[in-house]
Amino acid sequence: MEVSLTYRIFSATVILLLVLSGIAYADRLPSQVPENQKISISTIIDVVGFVSDKSYMSWTIDDSETPVTTKQLNSGTGSTPTNLTPEQVRALAAAKSSIAGLTYSVGAGNQLYSLTVPDYLLSDLALPNIAPTDPWWGKTWQSILNTLDSSSYSQTQDTEYGSIHDSKLNPGESIAIVTFSDSIMTNGGHLMLNKDLGFDSQNKGKGLSNLEVEKVLTYESIDGSFLVGSEEWSLDVAGNYANTDDSIRCVFASAKESVIPAFCNVVKAKSELINFNSGQVSTKGSLRAVAATSDVPAGLFYQIAVTPIPGSGSGFAEGTVKTEFAGSIMEARGKSDSPSATNQWSDKTSVSGGIKNFQKTFGYESGVTL
Repeated sequence: MEVSLTYRIFSATVILLLVLSGIAYADRLPSQVPENQKISISTIIDVVGFVSDKSYMSWTIDDSETPVTTKQLNSGTGSTPTNLTPEQVRALAAAKSSIAGLTYSVGAGNQLYSLTVPDYLLSDLALPNIAPTDPWWGKTWQSILNTLDSSSYSQTQDTEYGSIHDSKLNPGESIAIVTFSDSIMTNGGHLMLNKDLGFDSQNKGKGLSNLEVEKVLTYESIDGSFLVGSEEWSLDVAGNYANTDDSIRCVFASAKESVIPAFCNVVKAKSELINFNSGQVSTKGSLRAVAATSDVPAGLFYQIAVTPIPGSGSGFAEGTVKTEFAGSIMEARGKSDSPSATNQWSDKTSVSGGIKNFQKTFGYESGVTL
């Protein structure tokens, strides 16, 4: 006796919108780099036989404009650099390894030739682990800069532009990490595939995307052949606190706080086709990871639909289809680097057998205004 399994999942929709009163919680996207790229790939396949089609993309972009203060030894006669103690040299080396943007130059005999300090650190305790007997003990970075002889050192203020790094993000810094992968393989059968990929690294406004991928495939097994495939999207956006001034485009936007707090948010969307024997599959995904101002939210959208081949005698698609949507959200308040809100969530679906209709739609946005 023949048994068919029928799944009718007409629309399972997951929508996550992160927005609270004012701007206490929000993603703050990095802005574009001066030189940008556009990539487009179009694929059309109509083959009876073996097929392998793979696409992959990894994109990381960091954005930081950190004001810095530098004390630099003046050139010329009479300029005498400060002689550092061995403990001061060790303490500066330890601080430099943990603080992005902190730099110094030491010559022979532990002579200090320059010291650059990010401005947001100037009022912080400089070297908390230095011995109480050291002249720098208990001093702020501004106090240490002030101890350098004004007749020998000149002070300048500049802006340091951030780069991709593994250490803690600086105040005002944000980073977006995007990954996308798609693969289809058959060991025979008839495959018809139409896939379009478009990427644009420029700043995007609401409703627009940096990466868009749309795919429609029809597959029919021959002599026991099958298709396997997977598609995965990931959007990871994190940032330290930043001043509200000049970060919001709309003149009517109200901000009850002076800063946009720190955050660290990761969302993923994934679908799989396993031992797929026949059916039509359409997917569409898009994401936004770069914007000129903070009032443009981060976004990830994905949808998949599986139906029988038009005109199919059985009226079913056959195989196994899996989807997974997941996210991890951490948000702070004010200038704190401790989370005030956390949220982990996931949505998993798996169907196998004769599939009449399977549809899943996922949408995510997180920003100052939605």
